[in-house]
Amino acid sequence: MLGDELERWARGRAPDLIARAEQQAVAELARALVAAAVAEREERTAAGPEVSSRPPAREPARPEPDAGTGLWAYCVARADVELTPAAAPVHPGGVLERVVDEGLAALVSRVPMSEFGSEALTRNLNELDWLEQVARAHEAVLERALEAATIVPLRLCTIYRDADGVRRMLREERAELEAALRRLDGREEWGVKLLVDRDALQAAARRRDSEAGELERRLEGSTEGEAYMLRRRLERELRESADRLAGQLAEDVHARLQDWVDAAVLNPPQNRELSGHEGEMLLNAAYLVSSAKIGRLRELVDELVERHRELGARIELTGPWPPYNFVAGSTTAQAAPA
Repeated sequence: MLGDELERWARGRAPDLIARAEQQAVAELARALVAAAVAEREERTAAGPEVSSRPPAREPARPEPDAGTGLWAYCVARADVELTPAAAPVHPGGVLERVVDEGLAALVSRVPMSEFGSEALTRNLNELDWLEQVARAHEAVLERALEAATIVPLRLCTIYRDADGVRRMLREERAELEAALRRLDGREEWGVKLLVDRDALQAAARRRDSEAGELERRLEGSTEGEAYMLRRRLERELRESADRLAGQLAEDVHARLQDWVDAAVLNPPQNRELSGHEGEMLLNAAYLVSSAKIGRLRELVDELVERHRELGARIELTGPWPPYNFVAGSTTAQAAPA
């Protein structure tokens, strides 16, 4: 869904890609995306020639709207891999091609700066249909590239003036890029969302909480005045007990999954209004998993769902995704050893 894509972008790849949202929510997201992708480039243009948007190097300098065309960059891979996936670029006038420099290759396509320059981009990012089209095209290219090679994904709106700018980025960030490629070799990013039915969780809390049971027994023989206070205490006790169960559930699922992965990132739960998910999200995590362990990961998720069925738990396993969460600078989330 678009919801997952925009969120990964908005996390600083700002992103998880959200479903169609109300106009106000989309405008807020677009403004945040503009700030991340454009404003920093404007502030740093005076510092010198453009480089990629990935730290520690500077952001790419912003091409002016009348500068003709620029190069939209999708990802970086090793140069000895044929990386021209059968996918449509973000603009139909461009063609996917590689820019190579000493063992590294960036996948790029040409875009008109009349549409992708700073001012035009600011306007277009507030147009939901345009944003969705570009988002899906960018993600589709990354997913097809990921099928062919280990890649370091670049975040949305990484644009360079020309091939020299791309090569300069590859040279200046060579050490970081090569380290990232080594770290990602033979591994895949998978997403896990733990959702729970709140009513089922509270019902389980009622069955397990002895203090709640005692309060219910006292209610049966209470006066009207006592009953009011007892009901309030019971409601509070059940709410706190359900919250404790939710925390224990999330900790158990995350701990069990960490045993099978190489690295993990815990991201904030998604906004229900934006993502459209049902239930309460307790865990929104990304895991870097050895390709050889994916089958076991699926089995483990099924086991955890069965184990926590009484609590109304549902676990969504998705992937593989372009590994934004495990590349420094692709997202604001920080990767941590599992």
